[in-house]
Amino acid sequence: MSNKNPPVNGLTRKVLTSPVNFLAFGFGSGLAPFAPGTFGTLAAIPPYLLMQDLSLPVYLLVLALVSLAGVWICGKASQSLGVHDHSGIVWDEFAGFFVTMIAAPAGWQWILLGFLLFRLFDIWKPWPISVLDKKVRGGLGIMVDDLLAGIYALIGLQFVNFVLSQGHLY
Repeated sequence: MSNKNPPVNGLTRKVLTSPVNFLAFGFGSGLAPFAPGTFGTLAAIPPYLLMQDLSLPVYLLVLALVSLAGVWICGKASQSLGVHDHSGIVWDEFAGFFVTMIAAPAGWQWILLGFLLFRLFDIWKPWPISVLDKKVRGGLGIMVDDLLAGIYALIGLQFVNFVLSQGHLY
């Protein structure tokens, strides 16, 4: 039996050896061989669980810091890789999911619904998300579509919460 490690490709090496790329790739979750955005959003759940009990002002401050840092992180990673919005860059999924979960009710059902709604809007990219995704470049361009998808998903999540809290569905 061999003790050799499997070969590491160039992208994996760039992600695992650069702190900025490691963050941009969602602590490595963006290296998933398929659906890296989905894996990135899944990887955002544990940090969200650490944040969910923060007061709303503190949660919003953390979200603002994650988002502002994300513009820089995603821009630097994009430059490092030579690809605008490489599919493995998933820091924007973290920020978008955190937007979705602003003031979300507690419980795994809400995390699941937030996950599904965010992925729906992030993939679908309804107007104006699709326009901004095509027109805005750099780190801001990488971040803005996911932040807007998070806002759409936040509205959907809060709408479902409102309807359920009223005790009827119509």
